Amino acid sequence: DSPRSWEPDPKAATEQAKRKKKPKLLKMVPSSLIKFHTFQKKEKGHAGATSPITKKPKENLEGPCGLGCIVISRCQRFNTLHCFVVFFCLLITSQGIVFGLKELSMDIFEKDSHLNDVENLLLPLTYDISSSLVAVFIAYYGGKGNIPRWVTFASFLVGFGSLLFAYPYFTEGAFKANVDIEDICQEMKSVQPCRKTAPSFHVKYLVSFILGQTVQGVAAMILYILGIVFIDNSVAIHSTGIYIGIMEASFVFGYSLSYGIAAPLLKGTKNRTSAISWLQHWWIYFGMVSLIAWSTLIPLSCFPHSVQGTAKIKAEKRKQPHPFGGQIKDKEFETSIKDLFATLWVLLKNPILICLALTKAAGSFVFIGASEYLPLYIENQFSLTRPIATKIAGFVLLPAGGLGELLGGIIVSTLHMSCKALMRFIMVTSAVSLMFFGFLIFINCAPVPFAGINEDYSGTGQLGNLTAPCNSHCRCSSSFYSVICGRDNIGYFSPCFAGCTLFKTLNDGKAYYNCSCIQEGLTTSDEQGDFIDARPGACNTKCYKLPLFIAFFFSTILFSVLSNTPCTLTILRIVSDNQRSLALSLTYMTLRLFATIPGPMLFKLSGDSSCLFRETEYCKRKGNCWSYDKKKMAYLMVGICSVCKVFAIFFTAIAYCLYKYMSKRDGDSLHIPVKSVKVKKKGKK
Repeated sequence: DSPRSWEPDPKAATEQAKRKKKPKLLKMVPSSLIKFHTFQKKEKGHAGATSPITKKPKENLEGPCGLGCIVISRCQRFNTLHCFVVFFCLLITSQGIVFGLKELSMDIFEKDSHLNDVENLLLPLTYDISSSLVAVFIAYYGGKGNIPRWVTFASFLVGFGSLLFAYPYFTEGAFKANVDIEDICQEMKSVQPCRKTAPSFHVKYLVSFILGQTVQGVAAMILYILGIVFIDNSVAIHSTGIYIGIMEASFVFGYSLSYGIAAPLLKGTKNRTSAISWLQHWWIYFGMVSLIAWSTLIPLSCFPHSVQGTAKIKAEKRKQPHPFGGQIKDKEFETSIKDLFATLWVLLKNPILICLALTKAAGSFVFIGASEYLPLYIENQFSLTRPIATKIAGFVLLPAGGLGELLGGIIVSTLHMSCKALMRFIMVTSAVSLMFFGFLIFINCAPVPFAGINEDYSGTGQLGNLTAPCNSHCRCSSSFYSVICGRDNIGYFSPCFAGCTLFKTLNDGKAYYNCSCIQEGLTTSDEQGDFIDARPGACNTKCYKLPLFIAFFFSTILFSVLSNTPCTLTILRIVSDNQRSLALSLTYMTLRLFATIPGPMLFKLSGDSSCLFRETEYCKRKGNCWSYDKKKMAYLMVGICSVCKVFAIFFTAIAYCLYKYMSKRDGDSLHIPVKSVKVKKKGKK
């Protein structure tokens, strides 16, 4: 035999190797991982052969669900939009909780610290300013990238921002304010009304909350712009509303939930001496929210550029007629700054988009008013404590806001509404909420007699002056608010202003005795036979309109937020696919400019204008308001919210008329200028 006769044929050996079974070690590697690795090589190989300018945009970007190169076959069943929405809504809920906790915490800090004008302006507006600055860039460049990766980054930012909010409480949770306790009438005592929080805590709080709000502002734009675009890409055109409604309801749920869980921390916000002991517990809630947000990091990072079925859904969407009659083609723009501003100019020349953005801003004003003003309104209108008023506000906002957002998405998706039908739906729901606002103005309680405010100490004092002959010897200070109710059913600013010289702690609470300003009313004795003159807390208003107020306000919020999801859907439909994220960024910038920035300021000014008595002894600075005009509060709240709903109807009507007019003029097609935008051309890089 020839020496080479025993050598195997190379071709035969190759075929035999292919037919050979995989080794046991290779069996442990999922086949999907091998396919994914081959897919990456294939894409890399074609990248150099085809010009990125002349090639068609990739339609099928679906990939396996996995963490980097780790892909498990059994986990591919979770590679669906439903699983993505579960973790996405959990993240949205956590940010809603952060928002509520942040606002309640800031409210206490502002009252305790008496901030200057610059700090008062900068602290609450940092979130809106930061989100407005990055919205356009996130929308333009993030919309062209891997959106699940952006959302994963947002989940990290939400958790990190929450930790920044917790930092000042965690490092100095047991700080003590310089407060001299004053409770009863004493002729010889030293009162120091000028009090401040610890300087180190003050600085840490300002820095941490400014940075935290900046981080949260960036995260919010990623979630509410890119998240909506990702959902819209992955579902049928008439199913988007349901998912957006679920997303919006998740935020409302988290925001309202924060009012319920943080209400115990608001104990004693008027009596500052007891408020300080509660502040050390804030970091626990912020830390828990960080854990919830970061629990979504790994699941969200496993999703590919597009979930399974996205390519098929996009193909079906292309078969459906566009509201603009097909004149606007889905052109792909360059990524330079020049093209960014060119695309922005195209959208700014779209009058329907601008009107709908103003509609969304006007509608958001109502919910801002409810969240900012409602706890204070309920507390003073129905003479409740701050924790109870905050809980009631949260329990009204939670079902009404969440149910309204969810129902709005379900209704428009079930009825398969067109753009015209969506705008009609917005006008109808806004009109109904406006009608309910009209009824709210008649639901108020008569003011309770309050010594020095609307009662003159039985003729011995003057209205607007807490000091009277019966308490002039007590050296009382208006900086310490601790309301009590005398046996004459008259409220007093504090036991000192009632002239009380003694107090006892009984089984059912504290009681005050020997009050020189309380001379009338039925007397009751304690276990030792001493006559009780007053007890802590406001007097009973004998007003039973709170359930009626809750019912009407619930209906108002419900119909008000019903229009949020339809408004977002209309905006998504009147622009091309590549402009959706940028159109949403312009919408949220408009919302910040005309709603979230001026809204809290306007409602705060309305509260200040309703003030009847304000603290005047705080280091020559503007003090806190202790008593409000109930009727004026009702008129201002209803008036501001009603005007906002009128503007929402007005701008929607303009958008509807423009849409209808342009459709008739162009033969059921809407002309939007796009010639000025630089588009990709062959041979140009």
